[in-house]
Amino acid sequence: MRRPLGLWLVALFVYAFLYVPLIIVVVYSFNDSQLNAEWVGFTLDWYRKLFHNEEMLRAAGNSLMIALVASAASTLLGTMAGFAMHRYKLKLLPLLVLTPIAIPEILVGVSLLIFFVMLNITLGLLSITLAHIAFCIGFVAIVVRSRLSGMDESLTEAARDCGATPMQAFRLVTLPLIMPGVVAGALMAFTLSIDDFVITFFTAGANASTLPLQIYSMIKIAVTPEVNAVSTLLMGLTLLLIIIASKLAPNALRSS
Repeated sequence: MRRPLGLWLVALFVYAFLYVPLIIVVVYSFNDSQLNAEWVGFTLDWYRKLFHNEEMLRAAGNSLMIALVASAASTLLGTMAGFAMHRYKLKLLPLLVLTPIAIPEILVGVSLLIFFVMLNITLGLLSITLAHIAFCIGFVAIVVRSRLSGMDESLTEAARDCGATPMQAFRLVTLPLIMPGVVAGALMAFTLSIDDFVITFFTAGANASTLPLQIYSMIKIAVTPEVNAVSTLLMGLTLLLIIIASKLAPNALRSS
């Protein structure tokens, strides 16, 4: 079936609008110039300077630590939530689990800020981690529930018929079968956490800095090739994790 030329042109324009700016960021991270106005020559100096920038390294370390803790906790809670949504057909449970995904991030950030202030929790790395766990649970639950929907329930029933307890059937049969979905959910949570800006901005406080916040503070002065370099590395890490997650659970987003 031949598609109209206009449809191809519109698709080309949309993809160019989405990806050309990203390509420019990557290319100019190798530009041998303080300015991004024109191409001068190829260099890796900006990456060398980046790895000697103590503030940037500290912010990257904070982002990595927060992402690891948040992804581990949200994977545990999201797996349980996904299993509960699959096993128990409760109308209220999916609403409670998936609402943080549908709500705009700025609203989530403001509400969490108010919540932490009410509980007298000092804004910092702890508040950022708790906030990231809260909004990552729903994404993990979606992936895990999708994996469970494609699992053969007769295997679990056979394990129960052989004398396994519900916990043993889950640990020995269900969990190994849904493990690719669990890992994909963990990678998705890690990706969402490490490059989140909006929620982090509201819950970080004055003394905590993450990689997205550090990049934002740098571009308020000027978009230097060093900013392009760290953006390129962050983009590469995010794309790698998304590709791995899509390979492990290819139908997760489609089935949700």
